[in-house]
Amino acid sequence: MSTAEQTFVIVGAGLAGAKAAEALRTDGFEGRVVLLGDELDRPYDRPPLSKSYLQGTTERDKIYLHPPNWYTDHDVDLRVGTRVTALDRAAHEVRIEGGERIGYDKLLLATGSSPRRLDVPGADLDGVHYLRRVGDCESLQAAFAAGPRVVIVGAGWIGLETAAAARAAGCQVTVVGRSKLPLLSVLGAEVAAIYAALHRAHDVELRLNTGVVEILGDGRNATGVRLTDGHVLDTDIIVVGIGITPNTELAHAAGLTVEDGVVVNQYLATSDPDVFAAGDLANTFYPHLGAHLRLEHWSAALNQGPVAAANMMGKPIPYDRVPYFFSDQYDSGMEYCGYVAHGGYDCVVFRGDVTTGEFIAFWLQDQRVLAGMNVNTWGVTDAIEALVRSRQRVDPVKLADPEVLLRYLPGAAAVSAQ
Repeated sequence: MSTAEQTFVIVGAGLAGAKAAEALRTDGFEGRVVLLGDELDRPYDRPPLSKSYLQGTTERDKIYLHPPNWYTDHDVDLRVGTRVTALDRAAHEVRIEGGERIGYDKLLLATGSSPRRLDVPGADLDGVHYLRRVGDCESLQAAFAAGPRVVIVGAGWIGLETAAAARAAGCQVTVVGRSKLPLLSVLGAEVAAIYAALHRAHDVELRLNTGVVEILGDGRNATGVRLTDGHVLDTDIIVVGIGITPNTELAHAAGLTVEDGVVVNQYLATSDPDVFAAGDLANTFYPHLGAHLRLEHWSAALNQGPVAAANMMGKPIPYDRVPYFFSDQYDSGMEYCGYVAHGGYDCVVFRGDVTTGEFIAFWLQDQRVLAGMNVNTWGVTDAIEALVRSRQRVDPVKLADPEVLLRYLPGAAAVSAQ
């Protein structure tokens, strides 16, 4: 069968799905492309929802991945507001709400994830917000403008970025977290302490080593939060950011292998060779790490979509990028390359001046760089990635010395950045 006679269906019109559709057309796929999304908006980028768009510094039009006419111009059958209810692998069909069936030759699941819900009394009161979709972001913008007191439940990336946006809006902000430091499980104590200090310097109150047992209210609206230590925080707005859960319902019901997401190999193929998965949903095998990881990173969705598209077309390309993510909080911008399992490092080496907020942190195990994070220090990500990928031993003294260019360290010799 020629490609012109084939139909590729993509379930999920987020970043991974939209980039897969784009790559199919860019790489010459001539068949039918159907892109199904359950949101009413055309595909858009999510990072601005907790950063620039939430703060009002980016216009709505800027968050979309393609202009409105791109999909028709490239013969992509984009259907927004469309929920897929079932996947029939034997018949090679997906069923959408209302009963229509769409046949496929290859299928990409890019259904993303959903926020974990806070399971305590009062969690369904008005004034309790989650941040995942553009409508959530716009509701928060309006809430920040109307209510001066904000409690954020969760001290991860979304919680801290939302705290920075709320402070920029002039709100009084309290962050509640179960660990002794924000981001502790992701960054370890050495770097997590820097983010705790950053938020305290911007007058954010951190309530750590505690959790929420109840949302208090007047019968309709949330008015406070009761903590596990018995303390009550009065508030106008509550934002819950306690993680996300991959949307695996379709895959599980269809009998695909599901374990912390849909399990895929390095080619992003599931246990069914005609079904692929990408983005937040995919528990992907990373050859250079020798392990499966499900990474809730913007870069994974951005880059896995095109790789999945190539493999759907029969062009075997492994996905083997070094994990990458970024965050902007106040005047502190960072990029992170690599992966460190919780507690899986020997030491952290700092290059630069932590007190001025311009530095690089490296996580090492047995003198090998597992990951690096550059904060307000730019043009170094390629060199950091090379150090991570090389797995070569590096002298920690030289790694910390800004006079020694990164490109001259073992494993980064071919990289031109400093």
